[in-house]
Amino acid sequence: MRITRMTAIAAAAVLTLGVAACGGDDDSGDAGSTDTGSKTFEAGTTMERLNKAQKIVIGTKFDQPGFGLKGLDGKPAGFDVEIGKIVADELGIPEDKIEYIETPSAVREEKIEKGEADIVVATYTINDKRKERIDFAGPYYVAGQNILVKADDTSITGPDSFKAGDKKVCSVQGSTPAANIEQYLANKGSQLVLFDVYTKCIDALNSGQVNAVTTDNVILLGFIARNEGKFKLAGENFTEEPYGIGLKKGDTAFRTFINDTLEKAYSDGRYEGAWKDTAGKFDDQVPTGPAVNRY
Repeated sequence: MRITRMTAIAAAAVLTLGVAACGGDDDSGDAGSTDTGSKTFEAGTTMERLNKAQKIVIGTKFDQPGFGLKGLDGKPAGFDVEIGKIVADELGIPEDKIEYIETPSAVREEKIEKGEADIVVATYTINDKRKERIDFAGPYYVAGQNILVKADDTSITGPDSFKAGDKKVCSVQGSTPAANIEQYLANKGSQLVLFDVYTKCIDALNSGQVNAVTTDNVILLGFIARNEGKFKLAGENFTEEPYGIGLKKGDTAFRTFINDTLEKAYSDGRYEGAWKDTAGKFDDQVPTGPAVNRY
């Protein structure tokens, strides 16, 4: 009798475990459960790997209002972050399974090459030099470089104002804006001040160490909004900066998947919603999703 009773208990336990294991296929299950079966991808692709792992690591900025700014809750928020969430959603990965890591301009390619980030969405201008090391999906937004100065400064009206050699401008190491501004400087060594993040440039402008900060217009608009009455833009945009999503070089299938995802988001309203909830608070003109480059 004891053996029979133990056998019955074991059978019941196996049955219980079997029912629990099947629970993930039931849409009425717990909100925290995941159903990787709802998304299927070709075997051996990055999409399949990430979907099965139910985790994605996304590199973004932590210091850029409107695009990627780390809040008091320790989580980044902004347009880039929302674009990353859209990609994760198409992979069947819920928001709480996304890991964000900080990727300042100087280390973005490195983080991708080392596999420390699956994708980087970080105001990441597409250019040929970077494409020697990594691939890009997109662009998903086209910004333009501008100059930020104190609200009462009338001496700087655009990049040409630096040609006299008496003004200092701050930007970020390894960034496209830092490279772009060099052609307008009389003396790069004394005029260009570089930090790892833009918040340090804002501090330097506030303290009078530099006369201006240069990066893309939407990033600067975020700093203007967060420091009401203290700063302004000096002149018009003087470049075009197509933002792309960085990924490992040669992963054509993943790049195609992300491009398809961006185009889908353009048409189903998620792209517009992402903008309005983030950078749109500083710039209410909703951008038209640019044509992706399927190189």
